[in-house]
Amino acid sequence: MELNIRRLEESDWETLVYWWDTWPEWTAPAKDFLPGNGKGGFMVEKNNTPIVAGFLYTTNSKVVLLEWVISNPNYKEKDRQDAIELLIEGTENVSKQSGYKYMFSVCRNKRLMETHKKLNWKVDERPSHEIIKIIK
Repeated sequence: MELNIRRLEESDWETLVYWWDTWPEWTAPAKDFLPGNGKGGFMVEKNNTPIVAGFLYTTNSKVVLLEWVISNPNYKEKDRQDAIELLIEGTENVSKQSGYKYMFSVCRNKRLMETHKKLNWKVDERPSHEIIKIIK
C-alpha cells in the first residue's frame, strides 16, 4: 500500500499527544497554540497507520510556517523517511497552491534538518532558540 497525506482531524489529537509524550525532550503543545486548534496540519499514513504529522501556520505575508513535525515513535518500517519527505513536499505543494512564496521552519533534529537540505531548503547552521511567552 502507498503512503498518503491528508489533513489532520479531531480524532488525531490523542495520537499526536501520545507521540509528543513518548519522544524524549518533547512536550505536547497546548491545542490552542496550534493552527486550527490542533487540526491545521497534515498527517502521512500507510494502511491507516499514522507515521508523521506537521502543522502549517499561515500569515498575512507570503510566508507559511511548517512546525511541530512529529513522528510515530513505534513506526519502524523502511519507508519512514519517505513519509517525512511526503509531509514536507505535500505541505510545500499546499502552500504554493494557496499563494505562499516562502516556507519557514524551526528545527533541532539533525535527521530532519538533513531531510530539509535534501529537499532544497536552506538550513542555517547557527543555533537559535524558540522564545515563547504566554500573555494571557
